[in-house]
Amino acid sequence: MSEHPTTAPQERRRATDAEARALASTLRIRILRVCLGAARTNQEIAAALGRNPATTLHHVRRLVDTGFLEPQPPRRGTRGSREKPYLATGKSWRLDTPGRDRVMIEAFLEEVALVPPDEVVMARLGLRLTPEQKLELERRMIALLEEYSALDAPPDAGEAWSAFFAVHPDPNRP
Repeated sequence: MSEHPTTAPQERRRATDAEARALASTLRIRILRVCLGAARTNQEIAAALGRNPATTLHHVRRLVDTGFLEPQPPRRGTRGSREKPYLATGKSWRLDTPGRDRVMIEAFLEEVALVPPDEVVMARLGLRLTPEQKLELERRMIALLEEYSALDAPPDAGEAWSAFFAVHPDPNRP
């Protein structure tokens, strides 16, 4: 789940093999974030991620082929060149992808490393929950994230924020 939806809530579905492979890359997860809410050209994506444009283009094409990015109408660049911007579709938010958790954590760690520590707000809590309580916590947290993602203010109306939520067994407490 790397993007937020921009339409009414839908049921999640299991990702196809091609979709799962497309999301099995921290760079692709970060490309989706860069293209969330505003179309970006490959050059802009590469600059935002500090990567070579040839490298990002390979990943952009994979995301387009699997429906995670959508090409937008071409536009003229600063020097009159033809540029093709891409926009995240929000599709990844509605998929269950086996093994995505490690990739999501790695993408989160890469992104949070770029933010000054005093601008990161975190909370950590140890809980003891029954299986039913754990499922209810997950359901309510996802519902809360979906509620806020539906607000989706225009790019010029608010600051861009990222949320990361995880529930995991506590390896420190038997």
